[in-house]
Amino acid sequence: MVPTNLRAFLDILRRENQLIEISAPVDPNLELAEIHRRVIDEQGPALLFTNVKGSSFPVVSNLFGTTRRVDLAFGPKPEQFMKAVINATSTLMPPTPQALWGERALIKDLLKVGTKKVQPGQAPILGGLKQDNPLAGLPVLTSWQEDGGPFVTLPLVYTEHPDGGHHNLGMYRIQVYDDFTTGMHWQIHKGGGFHYHEAEKRNKPLPVTVFLGGPPALIASAIAPVPEHLPELMLASLILGQKLPMVENPHGGHRLVAEAEFAICGVVPPHTRRAEGPFGDHFGYYSLIHDFPVFNVNHVWHRKDAIYPATIVGKPRQEDYFLGEFLQRLLEPAFPMAMPGVKDLWTYAETGFHPLAAAVVRESYSREALGTAFRILGEGQLSLTKFLIVTDKPTVLANFTELLETVLERFDPGRDLFIFNKTSHDTLDYTGGQLNHGSKAVLLGTGDPVRELPRAYTAGELPEIHDIAVYCGGCLLVSGASYAAEPELPQRLLANAASRLTEWPLVILVDDASGIAHDQTKFLWTVFTRFNPASDMYAQSSVNRHHIAYEVPIVIDARMKPGYPDELFPREDIVELVDRRWKEYFA
Repeated sequence: MVPTNLRAFLDILRRENQLIEISAPVDPNLELAEIHRRVIDEQGPALLFTNVKGSSFPVVSNLFGTTRRVDLAFGPKPEQFMKAVINATSTLMPPTPQALWGERALIKDLLKVGTKKVQPGQAPILGGLKQDNPLAGLPVLTSWQEDGGPFVTLPLVYTEHPDGGHHNLGMYRIQVYDDFTTGMHWQIHKGGGFHYHEAEKRNKPLPVTVFLGGPPALIASAIAPVPEHLPELMLASLILGQKLPMVENPHGGHRLVAEAEFAICGVVPPHTRRAEGPFGDHFGYYSLIHDFPVFNVNHVWHRKDAIYPATIVGKPRQEDYFLGEFLQRLLEPAFPMAMPGVKDLWTYAETGFHPLAAAVVRESYSREALGTAFRILGEGQLSLTKFLIVTDKPTVLANFTELLETVLERFDPGRDLFIFNKTSHDTLDYTGGQLNHGSKAVLLGTGDPVRELPRAYTAGELPEIHDIAVYCGGCLLVSGASYAAEPELPQRLLANAASRLTEWPLVILVDDASGIAHDQTKFLWTVFTRFNPASDMYAQSSVNRHHIAYEVPIVIDARMKPGYPDELFPREDIVELVDRRWKEYFA
């Protein structure tokens, strides 16, 4: 049974020995986050902090920090149901009586998808109301020492289009400025931001409700990369396996999720901006200070015994990695419907998702794969993909080594690499040098192999290179001077050593080659969060009829560069504090 609210999920975790209660006093400023990070690094349990300084509300974190807990939250039925729905699209066309009878079990399940109205007495969310200083006493966390302040890390931000009808539920950072006001971190290509844009054009405030907690299905639906017009509440109901209970807000405005822990209600006024940040983010760096809209809070509903759900963002792997795995498995059957020609698609949580995606596609005629790549880059949030790798060979995309070797065996540098400058980037990706701006690359590897990949480097020393390591067949990692010391090192490497590297299709210049060569997470995070294709990819090339034909090796400069945000590291005194109190937490 999929849990219908947060405490039902916690009961499951207790029975499965997947939850530990910490009764020792813990500070929500930095200390709680450091405890969480250590536990998730060890694949440890969910954590329920019952004595959080400055608040009467307990905090639960690390709810989804392992594949096991994600399975406990959602079970196998949502994936089975999604596959059945997609399969039925062929068996029910046309919808004959016989076909309908054959899918009667599915149709019965489909009738459970949606929302249902419940009376106030059946809605725990209405158990308490805060109107005076509504945000006071919430145990909002500060995760990193350079953060601009505390922020809500698991906000489920609900908006509706100003013209009515279509809604959006998304997860957008909520920096708390004071007891009445927060930021609203609406990035480009986010549904809530589209609603605000329409309200702002009308010079009207946009009503917003921020839910915390509720069914785990609600959290999953808020971060799911679904098409813009697919209602997230319907997806939550689908995952839940029943209609989502909703209740009218006695103070007017949006309906409330009856089983939520908190509902923060207010408006975002038009044409108002305030500095937000910096913040440690899921890319593993600090996002910088930028102006974003402001959320004015009117009142907060909460359960009588409300529990504040939280997560910690930082270098992968964090909870978003495991939730992302589940959501990609759930939505995988729908990819061919939304994007004909796509057989499988994967975005890599190790990179923060948008910097890297890969697809297995159909190649029924020459260059069909390229057309499908363009289709992927035009689809919703996938349009923010920085580097897209495409093949027509069955491949386990989550295994990046297998994918990269499959592609590099087939990659023709004269026709299979495309770099597009002056495109959009994810708001948190600063490699393009300007907010929301950057470039993209598409790497194809289809058909039969054209080369045998080398698996050991035997060509001797390389000028100005002090460390050489093999990541996988055909991919060589090299390290030399830092970018600040030698920004033109990749050009000189090509000029002076290209003849010794021609059997290596891909050469990546990094700050620590040996340190990342044997770890997929470290490799993907280091490489794909530290380069912009248009400015950091190098190769000998020629132009013929406006097409740039490259030659191997392709060199990527993935060193840290001046102007990039700082990498996330915990503050030393907090590390020492948690070291000293560790046994006390788990006594």
